[in-house]
Amino acid sequence: MVRFVLAALLAGALNTTLAQPAVAPVAGVDRSGMDPAVRPQDDFFRHANGAWLKNTPIPADRAYIGGIDDTDRNTQAQLRTLVEQAARSRAGDAAAAQIDDLYASFMDEALLDKRGLKPLAAELAAIRAITDHRQLAATFGRLVRLGAAAPIAVSIGLDDRNSNRNVPTLWQSGLGLPNRDYYLHESDTRFREARIRYVEYLSRLLSLADQRDIEVNARAVLVIEAELAKLQWSEVENRDPVRVYNRVDLGRLPELAPAFDWGTFLGATGLAGKTPDVLVGQPSYLQGLNALLQSAPLEAWKTYVLVRLLHEYAPYLGKDFSSARFVFSGMVLQGRTAEQPRWERGVALVDASLGEALGKRYVEAHFPAASKARIETMVAHLLEAYWQSITTREWMSAETRAEALAKLAKFRAKIGHPTRWVDYSSVKIVRDDLLGNVVRARDFDFARELAKLGKPIDREEWGITPQTVNAYYNVSRNEIVFPAAILQAPSFDAAADDAVNYGAIGAIIGHEISHGFDDAGSQYDGDGNLRDWWAKQDKARFAAKTSALVEQYGAYTPLPGYKLNGELTLGENIADNSGLAIAYKAWKLSLGGQAPPVIDGLSGDARFFLGWAQQWRGKVRDEALLRQIKSDPHSPNEFRVNGAVRNHPAFGAAFGVKPGEPMYLAPEAQVSIW
Repeated sequence: MVRFVLAALLAGALNTTLAQPAVAPVAGVDRSGMDPAVRPQDDFFRHANGAWLKNTPIPADRAYIGGIDDTDRNTQAQLRTLVEQAARSRAGDAAAAQIDDLYASFMDEALLDKRGLKPLAAELAAIRAITDHRQLAATFGRLVRLGAAAPIAVSIGLDDRNSNRNVPTLWQSGLGLPNRDYYLHESDTRFREARIRYVEYLSRLLSLADQRDIEVNARAVLVIEAELAKLQWSEVENRDPVRVYNRVDLGRLPELAPAFDWGTFLGATGLAGKTPDVLVGQPSYLQGLNALLQSAPLEAWKTYVLVRLLHEYAPYLGKDFSSARFVFSGMVLQGRTAEQPRWERGVALVDASLGEALGKRYVEAHFPAASKARIETMVAHLLEAYWQSITTREWMSAETRAEALAKLAKFRAKIGHPTRWVDYSSVKIVRDDLLGNVVRARDFDFARELAKLGKPIDREEWGITPQTVNAYYNVSRNEIVFPAAILQAPSFDAAADDAVNYGAIGAIIGHEISHGFDDAGSQYDGDGNLRDWWAKQDKARFAAKTSALVEQYGAYTPLPGYKLNGELTLGENIADNSGLAIAYKAWKLSLGGQAPPVIDGLSGDARFFLGWAQQWRGKVRDEALLRQIKSDPHSPNEFRVNGAVRNHPAFGAAFGVKPGEPMYLAPEAQVSIW
């Protein structure tokens, strides 16, 4: 049976009590962060986190602060220690020398100020030399390899309809503001102010680069980007995996954009000769770009690619450039008033450039085997809970249920860190060449992606490093991935009772599993292929349930005048809803039929839901919140907490929620999908 296959793969025997610390477990609930003056029946998020919200200011260098942010900051401090240790152990250790030299090249701000724009001289000269659209296409391709935003982005990944091969995808891209809404909502006061400040930022970059007609050219860039925004699909449209899957033979790309020199672009990116076809995310966008390439003046396009390059590499130039970028990206778009310490930005660069080399050291220092074993057992219980849930879903036919169980049986869990590490030995890192180091590291990463084309799929590959405070579900690989760094408080507390851990990291694990069965993930089968495996009537029932979630979350207003987009956040809301429900069932499974103890005056159910709520405690600046509302598929933390728990009967029972109270949701209105 499926459940026994899962058990054998992940954790051995199921229905056993999860191993506990040798000492008596603690509640794992932060009592000091709670606000007893706020009843859980009125606002569970503020009941669980009210004192913390009142007493914890957002630091000047942050747009957001919260439980996950605390974990990330702790991890950054750990990484700093590892980077500094690399400086002391570099003799005879090539990887340590690379880490030390890259970090040192970033920290030498005086040298960067002295050199100014000289490190970018060759790239700037190439842009100045553009005289035709063929050279412009080559520059677009060069920007792709440099990691800068161009009108066309390139990614390489598994083919959604054939998960046994890698294929490049061409995406709409090229905006300097967070997304198209910042350009299209002309009368919106916040967006209008952002555009004004954006032109000021572009003018500053052009001034630092000794350009002429600064304001005119800055406005010309805004005009081009506004036209690109008009062509781009919305965030909701881009969530449809069928709509964005459009296979095109390389030779037929000119049919979409005949004015664009595809041969030159593909050669500059390195795709030429590596693939017979590509996937095109938004065909109509390329058709519109074709017209824009002809209508916008070449000089305006030259200024556009110049500012895209300057923006991307400003952090690796002198203080004038990095400060200009911070004023716009940090202050205007995020509301921060101070930049993060330079050491933190330096560690982030090492993390981004030599990630697994640093990650190997992180795992050795901070990820005990006992933590991995405990999480593996939790995953096994969560998958078993999912199996039990799917087998009892009354709204599913036997045909669809069999397909869902077959997909669940093929789930793979990666926990902690890769089994095989990336080899960075070919990356040339020079102690006094920061910008060159960044370029070479990015080129190495892009070359690694290109090398996947035409090769067997590496099933052991990870999409993020073990020191990343995050987790993900990869729909094409049908796998869930939990890096070592997220497996620490508040998501996971090795000393705490199981209830709070299942409410926190357990619900995250359930969340990622649920992405395989959300509105997008449910369109893929167990092999990671985009295939409709649903009976018609089941698809209609599923749509009715998800539509109710769209309506629920669409009623929330995180910022005055701006409601949540229930369609944009639907996938994440389904994952929160189902992940929390599955984690609750898994926790009950882990108890082996025994009643949970009362600890610190809190029942097991109360600790479970408080674990969920305190994991997501957080506060965010308005500027960053606006950006999240418009472009992030995740709901803001308050609504992740309250929106999820209101749909679960166990929450109402645990806290005695009654009709008429704000946290009450009538049983017939509660959404239970998985």
